[in-house]
Amino acid sequence: MDLAFIPSPSRGQIDLGPIPLRGYALCIILGVVLAIWLGERRWVARGGRAGTVGDIAVWMVPFGLVGGRLYHVITTPGPYFGDGGDPMQAFAVWKGGLGIWGAIALGAVGAWIGCRRRGIPLPALADALAPGIVLAQAVGRWGNWFNQELYGRETDVPWAVKIDGDHNVIDPGQAGTFHPTFLYESLWCIGVAALVIWADRRFKLGHGRAFALYVAGYTVGRFWIEYMRVDDAEHVLGMRLNNWTAIVVFAGAIAYMWISARKHPGREDPATLRGHDEESDDADESDDADEPAAAVNAKATPDPEGAKSAKDSTDADADVNANANADADADADRDADEPAADADVERIPSAARKPADKG
Repeated sequence: MDLAFIPSPSRGQIDLGPIPLRGYALCIILGVVLAIWLGERRWVARGGRAGTVGDIAVWMVPFGLVGGRLYHVITTPGPYFGDGGDPMQAFAVWKGGLGIWGAIALGAVGAWIGCRRRGIPLPALADALAPGIVLAQAVGRWGNWFNQELYGRETDVPWAVKIDGDHNVIDPGQAGTFHPTFLYESLWCIGVAALVIWADRRFKLGHGRAFALYVAGYTVGRFWIEYMRVDDAEHVLGMRLNNWTAIVVFAGAIAYMWISARKHPGREDPATLRGHDEESDDADESDDADEPAAAVNAKATPDPEGAKSAKDSTDADADVNANANADADADADRDADEPAADADVERIPSAARKPADKG
């Protein structure tokens, strides 16, 4: 007889008045809120703008949820596309089944889109989010407790979790106690979050290395916890698929940390984390679009004062030209008269032109 164990909820749904809320969904929501809150604080502390993480989460969270579900359905196709499976159940996310590998991979795509729009580097954002993401996983794992799923082998340890007969995959119909792998993973994730926060402060991790440390630390724990689970899973060469995934991802994270440390030591310049506001960009684009129209309007709309000034200037120029022409005509007339006068003088006899003697 078991003297102590962790009881499972009698139902996986919480009623908030007339609104039913699945315990699994509640844990996911709380985890997302925690990740955004902590990520925002860390981002601002590193020199980024306030509100950036929340804005990028609009892209990151939906992509992550879709990626997590896709990974689960693809790697566990039996309940959906196998004999007796129901393809429509692939959309029943509230019943559980989100693969963290797919959630991180596709969530990174959403984060990349958000970072591109804000003009900030994705690795720097990943470093700020890393502890919050792993803490979100710690909270989200309690959704498996609500659904009585993803537990380990049978055991009688005091911290064993009791599973009802309807959810017992080892001996259906019989209640039993099992290793609470959801609890093990939740505690491991809390430890990884503490490790990342400490290492980030101690070694000033940057350029994605804090995120890589989170990935490496998580995969180590996931590898041994995965060995304890008894739920159905795809196997490759006698080992669960998630174990192989953990090995590959761990190797990639370690390689990234080594290469990044050699190529980009230290942290990013805080000035590169400021990015730009999407609203100001929209305003600039609007101003640029209005400039041609303003120029056209300026040409199309007459300026009374400008027109008057132009007319006065034209009249003055005309007067000056007229005066110049008059002077030229006068000079021409004088030139024409001078030869005639000279000719008259030549025709007068010299005697007549000689003055009379006064003696």
